[in-house]
Amino acid sequence: MAAAAVPLWAGSGPASTAISLNVGTTAAAGFGVGDLVAVDVDYTGQLGYVGTGVSAAYVHAATAVGGDVNYVRRVTLNVGVVVVITGGVLELGCALLAGVPTAGMQVSRLVGFCDREGASFFQEWSALFVMDGEQGDRVLFYYPRLQAMQGSAEVEDALTAPLERIRLAGAFRALPVKDANDGETVLCFRSYLPAALRSI
Repeated sequence: MAAAAVPLWAGSGPASTAISLNVGTTAAAGFGVGDLVAVDVDYTGQLGYVGTGVSAAYVHAATAVGGDVNYVRRVTLNVGVVVVITGGVLELGCALLAGVPTAGMQVSRLVGFCDREGASFFQEWSALFVMDGEQGDRVLFYYPRLQAMQGSAEVEDALTAPLERIRLAGAFRALPVKDANDGETVLCFRSYLPAALRSI
């Protein structure tokens, strides 16, 4: 079960912003410093992509959601961490992805997170890789559409003690896009930026 959603305070006091959520003193008592919160609208039968700021899921039919009013908040990427609570205002560690909350948005405390593989909606990403040359030149690889092929993971790289480094390991599948210049289907765009006065 989802945690009960709390509406943003509409009475007197400071208005909510992308980094501070005014929920009122009574509702704020249900939150604690360090809590993760999701901020989004109720599910009221919307079809297609849902989730404010960045699409988080795709709804084919309202019956698939089962009347869950918290569905959008369950999948949203519009989340933050509470760092200070003052006078009914939840101060967040960084700005919400979607910016200033809009009318109708509510706040839910995250009690846990569950993900799954497969289904009919796959989150897509894009990536720009930059390789620096020895003479100040650069090679750029731009992948406009990527899908994750595995869950996020961390890999520890061994260094000379007491140093250590953790790097994020990921695997992605490049998906085709249509190049607007000539209509060709491509996976990656490569660019070369020469440095001034570089050797030929």
